[in-house]
Amino acid sequence: MEFLYDIPVLGFVFQLLGYIITAVATTNLAPQTLQLATPVALGALCGVMNERSGIVNIGIEGMMLTAAFVGFMAAMLVDQAMPDAAPGFFGATPALVVGVLAAIGAGMLVSALHAWLSISVRADQIISGTVINIMAIGLTGYLNRLIKPQGSAGTFATFHPPDELINLPVVGWIFRMFLQVGPISMSVLILVIVLQVLLFRSRWGLRTRAVGEHPRAADTVGIDVIRLRYRNVILGGVFAGLAGAWLTLEFNASFQNGMTANRGFIALAAVIFGRWTPLGAFGGALLFMASESLGVAIRSNPPPGDLGIWLSGLQAQFPSIYNNFFSALPYVLTIIVLAGVVGRSVAPAAVGQPYVKEGAS
Repeated sequence: MEFLYDIPVLGFVFQLLGYIITAVATTNLAPQTLQLATPVALGALCGVMNERSGIVNIGIEGMMLTAAFVGFMAAMLVDQAMPDAAPGFFGATPALVVGVLAAIGAGMLVSALHAWLSISVRADQIISGTVINIMAIGLTGYLNRLIKPQGSAGTFATFHPPDELINLPVVGWIFRMFLQVGPISMSVLILVIVLQVLLFRSRWGLRTRAVGEHPRAADTVGIDVIRLRYRNVILGGVFAGLAGAWLTLEFNASFQNGMTANRGFIALAAVIFGRWTPLGAFGGALLFMASESLGVAIRSNPPPGDLGIWLSGLQAQFPSIYNNFFSALPYVLTIIVLAGVVGRSVAPAAVGQPYVKEGAS
């Protein structure tokens, strides 16, 4: 295969593909990709729950940020009250468990606000999500400066699967990807599969899709459109809450202003890329964040051969541009997806349209 590397221009492409295959099989590139994709995938599941019910939610960013702050603060307070609590599986302490629950509660509370504005008040759903984003950035930033939190409850530990699994030929990297991570990242695949099955193989899923496509027809057969939309939007907050908990309780042991870094908007692009399906949105999240993970791998361990020499030359010549290039790729891919390169994705027909029950004012 090395003769392919000598082809002008295309040789660099083959060298990069060979490097990626080797890195996936022998390094932490695969689990690192899943870790980085976790908040995006969870935010995308929140988006799927909302938009399949007919509610646009661009406030996922604000929900994640609020949950990250509340989860971190709750965990820190409990840790100060119980500093000697022994960690359990995944390094879980009472503080971390309470932090996750608090983050989920915060996500659901902000989702309830969005549901009330979008469904009961019938405000413009884009404006409602924008207000949530602005409010979350402002409040969390202000409270973080006001409280000046000291200390941390730490983070969940990464699970280390048996060597017999991760060293298996061909499939070992799959076990490494989905098992050599923390508990929140590990739960993503389970949540994706469960939601996929429920959405397309259950009565609740059929009703949800009916409400998102034709709420008037759903109402005529006895489905309570308002109640179902409320329930789904609030339950979608669970996923946004978990995404926030991942940021401060699994990935990072501190809260930083604006630490979501637009992951909520990338999650919306993943929803469109995945055509409003949980599995598709999960695939989109992996695609978007694989570029950032690859950038981390290349910066720490450049590929061999001419490609490595060329990249090292670029790094020496343009260090700032080189270091930021791969970090910017997820956002570039997001723009490409939103521009429609992936094809025409058809959203649920009633998404973004307030529903007024017949006879109601």
